Amino acid sequence: MTTPFPFTAVVGQDDLRLALLLNAVSPAVGGVLVRGEKGTAKSTAVRALSALLPEVAVVPGCRFSCDPAAPDPSCPDGPHEAGAGGARPARMVELPVGASEDRLVGALDIERALAEGVKAFEPGLLADAHRGILYVDEVNLLHDHLVDLLLDAAAMGASYVEREGVSVRHAARFLLVGTMNPEEGELRPQLLDRFGLTVEVAASREPDERVEVVRRRLAYDDDPGAFAARWAEEEAAVRQRIAAARELLPRVRLGDGALRQIAATCAAFEVDGMRADIVMARTATALAAWAGRTDVLAEDVRQAALLALPHRRRRNPFDAPGLDEDKLDETMEQYSGEGEGDDDPDPGPQGPGGGGQPAPDSGPQGDGGAAARPEAGEGGQPQPWGGQEQSAVRAAEPFRTKMLSVPGIGEGAAGRRSRARTEHGRTTGARRPRGALTKLHLAATVLAAAPHQRARGRSGPGLVVRRDDLRQATREGREGNLVLFVVDASGSMAARQRMSAVKGAVLSLLLDAYQRRDKVGLVTFRGSAADVALPPTSSVDAAAARLESLPTGGRTPLAAGLLRAHEVLRVERLRDPARRALVVVVTDGRATGGGAARSVSGRGGGRATGGTEPVALAGRAARLFAADGVASVVVDCESGPVRLGLAGQLAGELGGTAVTLEELRSDSIAGLVRDVQGTSRRAA
Repeated sequence: MTTPFPFTAVVGQDDLRLALLLNAVSPAVGGVLVRGEKGTAKSTAVRALSALLPEVAVVPGCRFSCDPAAPDPSCPDGPHEAGAGGARPARMVELPVGASEDRLVGALDIERALAEGVKAFEPGLLADAHRGILYVDEVNLLHDHLVDLLLDAAAMGASYVEREGVSVRHAARFLLVGTMNPEEGELRPQLLDRFGLTVEVAASREPDERVEVVRRRLAYDDDPGAFAARWAEEEAAVRQRIAAARELLPRVRLGDGALRQIAATCAAFEVDGMRADIVMARTATALAAWAGRTDVLAEDVRQAALLALPHRRRRNPFDAPGLDEDKLDETMEQYSGEGEGDDDPDPGPQGPGGGGQPAPDSGPQGDGGAAARPEAGEGGQPQPWGGQEQSAVRAAEPFRTKMLSVPGIGEGAAGRRSRARTEHGRTTGARRPRGALTKLHLAATVLAAAPHQRARGRSGPGLVVRRDDLRQATREGREGNLVLFVVDASGSMAARQRMSAVKGAVLSLLLDAYQRRDKVGLVTFRGSAADVALPPTSSVDAAAARLESLPTGGRTPLAAGLLRAHEVLRVERLRDPARRALVVVVTDGRATGGGAARSVSGRGGGRATGGTEPVALAGRAARLFAADGVASVVVDCESGPVRLGLAGQLAGELGGTAVTLEELRSDSIAGLVRDVQGTSRRAA
């Protein structure tokens, strides 16, 4: 067995270590979510925690870790009589991102259940994690159906396995610990709220600390046993302190003053529901016990807020997690007295993010210019299409969009956008199982077995079922897609009012992609080239950040943007062939240059030949998408009284459809989905 890296040997990461230790002292805190960049000892610290936990008393031979003092009356291995039992080390069970549903909750032997009426049950990871730690590395990449099962188990403290009327239940109370890299995507709000605490970790920028990290890691790799032995004394001291804090915890007093501070803090930061108040109270109590005190102090409440609230105060997916500490201190000070807090608050300045409104845009408010003349720039001066780069403008307020979907039925990753054959959803038919049976189609199985009952010598009421009779239910649900945005950032789009509206529309579509569990990518084009501003990723936050900082100006190499997008799709099909793409081109349709497509790293793409008419070249590039049957939408950004209709022509070449910025938020987009589907079928 591999020797784990000692918990006390982890350098720095004070908040991470404290959050894990508080959960060891009081599992009722509810677990911890560790967010941070790769290579910051997230997994190392979590795996090291299990060695510090006290042993667990269990009923001998019980696969579900029943407590001998209070055995579960519904335990599948029961009933157990209360009494003395054995002890084993606390478990830390890892849930792989790609685990199956049967591996998580357990599996029933459907064949024996039908033929013999026997509940032959093989426990899953939830049973193994009962009264221990369930650790999910890269929890933000966990499939939605597994997230749903985790939410159910965490809410009820039990796991239910039901297959065609056969049901098994067992207790499943565990400490949920997850680690994630925010660059790879965010968590669903329901799962995010299930983590009691959250911490942000980052690599130290201090050379001496980084040197010590490397020194310890090399020593551990050379001889794990000897390295662990050097830290055995520190590990034993922390283990004893955890045990002492657990013993002290029931005697810790949470006074009315501390409770008022907790309630006022949660109200001030507008967190949803009451779970935050409860978690803060439990965390503050655990902090006092960890410090060896029997009274909760204001410093405990403040530290509890910093750990329990950052991930609960986000108002939308693109808000950065965090807490305004000045506002926290003001609230704590206002309610510092026992049962007091009726005085007027200190009319101090607002802290960062204190609800201030953004400054109004000082740019021109014109119509963005007619198609035949240059756009108005800063100060109302004409801005030539080939003009200089302008600074980035802020996106307009996002709005709710209706669903855009890819036609046909796919088989991609589970999501909420396009129709797909999935393991979950409505039943549409039956087939012979390929491998292990996961979803039994009972009617089809009975129909397959019925003609053979006499030949099989059936004599009793039971149905004689063979393996060949079993039928797998085929189901239809929704998949996530790759939504690739191709955004025109040239001078023809550079009017501040128009570019702000364009960014607001793309931000709205990004919000929709976040909610539908899509991957997103961002290609921009301006000047003489096209850039992959963001390669396809699950991190919609990263796409929003790149969009916000996007400058504008220069000519309009539309063909280069389309060619670069086509290359991105080609590479992505090799990496993830089951995930279908939806291309969203945001442009006014003008093309005033050929240009070259290049990636952020500088690798070249398809270079336009000199002398080719830019609009014709863009049309040729667009027809590549139509030939591949790629679903596409053109968001027409053309404005002013005179319109050339170039975006509509581009949509025709793409084999998709065009929609204006105004239509993007209206009910008419329901018709747009039908148009995209019909056109894409003809193109295919």
